[in-house]
Amino acid sequence: MHNRFSQPHLFILLFMLGVLLAIVQLGLVTIAFEKLGLSQTSAFLLLFSSLIGSSINLPLFSIHSEADPDAEPPQLLGLLQLSHIPFNGETIIAVNVGGCLIPLGFTLYLLIHHEINLFSLLAALICVSLICFKISRPISGIGIGMPILVAPISAALFALMLQPEQSAALAYITGTLGVIIGADMLHLKDIRKMPTPVASIGGAGTFDGIFLTGLLAVLLA
Repeated sequence: MHNRFSQPHLFILLFMLGVLLAIVQLGLVTIAFEKLGLSQTSAFLLLFSSLIGSSINLPLFSIHSEADPDAEPPQLLGLLQLSHIPFNGETIIAVNVGGCLIPLGFTLYLLIHHEINLFSLLAALICVSLICFKISRPISGIGIGMPILVAPISAALFALMLQPEQSAALAYITGTLGVIIGADMLHLKDIRKMPTPVASIGGAGTFDGIFLTGLLAVLLA
């Protein structure tokens, strides 16, 4: 019988879950979002929405795959496989609600409510995106992978250097967008070489690292 959850799949999910539970137990979620001006209720509402939204993927468009149609689809993609539907040479690109849309919405909220310098924003975003792009890579059976601490550390450092008075908000914005742009969107071309029927940007939702990246970046800034 084919095992739906591969060992890399389970390892990554359990690791991310452990990190998230540790953060919650230590009260770091509250601390992080207080730095962003959110109440405890709003912070946990955002967390809960991200968790629920991680199971929702919205299809956007399809691309022609260069992979062998007879090859076995990987079980998990950093751009996550939506379901075990047959692979016919086309890959549907989708967007995950919890892993992409909610962080993007919160980013817009921060841009509206914090005085972020445009030059600082663009400079930090370009740098973090390039770092994420350079260190992320396709991994057989997993998808697009990268060390989880690189993005938040990079985002926090650039935020502290460029606009220390708004470092928490700037770190969250550039850390989140840096992963989405550098690790996910700029690697869409690599999905053509993977035999997966559906891939989702931010596809593992909260647990693919985008939520944790933003949270850790805020704590470090």
